[in-house]
Amino acid sequence: MSAIAGIYGFNGAPVYMEHGRLVMEALRKYPANQSATWNKEQVMLGCHAQWITEQSTHEVLPAYDPIRGLAITADAIIDNREELMEQLQVARNLRSEMTDSEILLLAYECWSEQMPEKLVGDFVFIIWDERKQTLFGARDFSGARTLYYHRNKEFFSFCTVINPLLSLPYIHKELNEIWLAEFLTISGVFEPPDVSTSIYKHIEQLPPSHTITIKNNQVYIDRYHSLSNIVPLRLSSSQEYVEGFQEVFSNAVIARIQRTKQSVGAQLSGGLDSGSIASFAAKALKKDNRPLHTFSYVPEDGFVDWTPKRRLADERPLIRQTVQYVGNITEHYLNFNGRSSFSEIDDWIDIMESPYKFYDNTFWLRGIYEQANQRGISILLNGARGNYSISWGSAIDYYSKLMKKFNVLLLTKEVNQYSKNIDVGRKRIYSMIGRKAFPLLDRLKPSLSTYDYPQVINTDFAKRTGVYDKLSDSKFVDVGSALDQPADPLEARIRHFNSINIWNITGASRGKLSLRYSVSSHDPTNDLRVIRFCLSTPFEQFVQGGVDRALIRRATKGYLPDTIRLNQRTRGVQAADTIYRMLDDWPVFIEELDQMVNDSRMQSILNMPVTQDALSEARLGLDPNQAYNPPIRVLMRNLILYRFLQKNF
Repeated sequence: MSAIAGIYGFNGAPVYMEHGRLVMEALRKYPANQSATWNKEQVMLGCHAQWITEQSTHEVLPAYDPIRGLAITADAIIDNREELMEQLQVARNLRSEMTDSEILLLAYECWSEQMPEKLVGDFVFIIWDERKQTLFGARDFSGARTLYYHRNKEFFSFCTVINPLLSLPYIHKELNEIWLAEFLTISGVFEPPDVSTSIYKHIEQLPPSHTITIKNNQVYIDRYHSLSNIVPLRLSSSQEYVEGFQEVFSNAVIARIQRTKQSVGAQLSGGLDSGSIASFAAKALKKDNRPLHTFSYVPEDGFVDWTPKRRLADERPLIRQTVQYVGNITEHYLNFNGRSSFSEIDDWIDIMESPYKFYDNTFWLRGIYEQANQRGISILLNGARGNYSISWGSAIDYYSKLMKKFNVLLLTKEVNQYSKNIDVGRKRIYSMIGRKAFPLLDRLKPSLSTYDYPQVINTDFAKRTGVYDKLSDSKFVDVGSALDQPADPLEARIRHFNSINIWNITGASRGKLSLRYSVSSHDPTNDLRVIRFCLSTPFEQFVQGGVDRALIRRATKGYLPDTIRLNQRTRGVQAADTIYRMLDDWPVFIEELDQMVNDSRMQSILNMPVTQDALSEARLGLDPNQAYNPPIRVLMRNLILYRFLQKNF
């Protein structure tokens, strides 16, 4: 991954070279193989480049072609290179050496502003078209790369990360209270729905699936649609769907590992998504006599698993089955003793340049990137998008559709088999199906939950920022959570792919980790070709014969052991040791919380009675089995915000 930057002068205003130097100097905190700038008249482009692919080792960025009058800076790994070069009629003898930035310029010449829709991969780029006097750029459809910018009457300034922009003398650091109010109001881990904003009032960001165009001194932000016009796939047999999936998924995995001669790694749990990626990757790498390095988080020494009997906090028994069956894997089990969500706060504030909510997994997420970097890994595979692509297919969701259609024969057959497969009584399964099919039942007899998250924003602050009216709107408050999803599973999946705020936080966190550690994060389950195939495949291919997530289970026959492939009874859980890891630091944790609740600024933005109630519980000591309960969530989220504000405002 690389970092890009640049400054454009409105009305032909020349860019001050000192300003460009300030931005590039601020990027020096990140590792790079090469750092360079290009400038001409009103445009300065910069690139702080990390060489990941073989082609990138001889790529010079920024690049300028005086014949075509085009300049480009880019942070891009394009995964459908061959398809693009075929369409662009690139001579075959030139293809292996052609850089991704050269492909981007050819695509821009051919398709102009429609070109981002044709790209598969992780990218952000800016092109200066000298002839049209136009600046044009785009961010990939899921936001795996980031782009922040500032605009005033004189300059448009942009960068992959925020802090270099704040080094410019004309950009003033000011808190965006509206963003903060929405951040506090939303109960889920996601950011405000308007992802063009940020915690800084004068710093905007280009949302995923969007282009930016500057022409005639006007800035235009437009969405492009990579997943439009999905045509239902009608094949003659279930086996043809399996074979079709295997082909497209294998191509997605290979596209992400074939372009580097450095070591390749993968995050590996005991489940289907990461196991599928590891099995396909290990098989492909074996042809080049290269092992796949897998990285697996396991609980800290001494932790006693308190989770239900069908859940595993320590997934090593499942992971080892995958490793032994697949072969060609060098496994690494990492417990990160001494690290916790509390000890990680300062590092993650620095990484994210913003407050964050996903504290549970921070210690092992950063730890894995750190370990990958130390072992010379250049590409780290993950399966973050798998739940909505390759392993989508909830049995309860499918059966609820059968119930609403009164397809009694098929429903009965499926439920009978599903009951046997998961060892759960049919009466309980029918109860879950009924609640899903007819949500009114939940309102008549709601199921109890111990995990309801309280409202943590100060009422006066909510009123002052205009977010108060949104508190009664569950689609806003619960944005991105299960409560926000439509009852129909097909509609819920479509909403997931259309809701770019859900994608943004995942892309930003992994992208910024990649930049810090020079380890490029790639997700084959997020490949557009894979997603299109899965979206076009009929629902019944995802649930069959009492088996949920049936397509990936059938497609990994021979790739994964049956004990993993067909496992519907046991699942791993993440971060069950969150509180256990913090026990040694608990007095320091409480002391800082006491400082926080006495801070006048925090009193003006937080709902202090809610915070005080959570703190009162914490003073008595929280048991490790309360890791997912509201008190620790309230305290950790508020403390992260407190630290961020203390450091930056």
